[in-house]
Amino acid sequence: MSNRALQRAYEILEGTTNDKLTKSFQIFIISLITVNVIVVIIETEESVLDQYGYLFTPFEVFSVIIFTGEYIGRILIYKLNPKYNNSKFGLLRMLVSPMMLVDLAAILPFFLPFVVTDTRFIRIIRLLRLFRLFKLSRYSEPMQTLGAVFKAKAGDLAVAFFILFIVLIFASSLMYHAEHEAQPEVFSSIPASMWWGIVTLTTIGYGDVYPITIPGKLIAAGVAVIGIAVYAIPTGIMASAFSDELRKKKEQTKNTCPHCGKDISHE
Repeated sequence: MSNRALQRAYEILEGTTNDKLTKSFQIFIISLITVNVIVVIIETEESVLDQYGYLFTPFEVFSVIIFTGEYIGRILIYKLNPKYNNSKFGLLRMLVSPMMLVDLAAILPFFLPFVVTDTRFIRIIRLLRLFRLFKLSRYSEPMQTLGAVFKAKAGDLAVAFFILFIVLIFASSLMYHAEHEAQPEVFSSIPASMWWGIVTLTTIGYGDVYPITIPGKLIAAGVAVIGIAVYAIPTGIMASAFSDELRKKKEQTKNTCPHCGKDISHE
């Protein structure tokens, strides 16, 4: 391929321009991914599979051809990507990047049955087609925003969930000692009591496991209240991060040419 063709392919695949062809490609891929996920879901309905199953195989072949072409195309243009063009192992770094692994997982379920004969394994592998849903993050701005939020607040979220884990262990231990004698089959151990701890801390309260002793009920009341406070921490972190990210997006939009996507802040 010529340098111009590679550059054009890079612009379309990476969405660095806002021209009609790039937008059409993105809409096509998003639509194809969406239909693929819908097909994976409705395939589990026997009545639909019996009546329309003959349509699913040609569509799967068509989808894999498109996704495989996209995957190979990204490999061919990796040197144009500033993230990898200055690295000694740029191609390897790109191949093991999260999104390229998602792209690989999206096409592997089609090829693996040719080399694996275990039907149970094949069934599990076919579920990997749901990974095609994550491909939307390449083309969906809301999903890119969500990814940026998680990346920016990964440390804060890790601390919040570590606090939640500590509270879960503490609550489950207390409930085990309070309820074990009264309900040995339900609160048989601290790990078994963690199911109660999870559904209580998340305020779901399925009602399948609950305390019957006075100390157990008092502990449950306290844990339920603490659960609301603990879950408010990651909620606040995410809300603040989303607000910051949306503000950044607005600033970038102001400084970006709506036609070519280039930075015009210094012009």
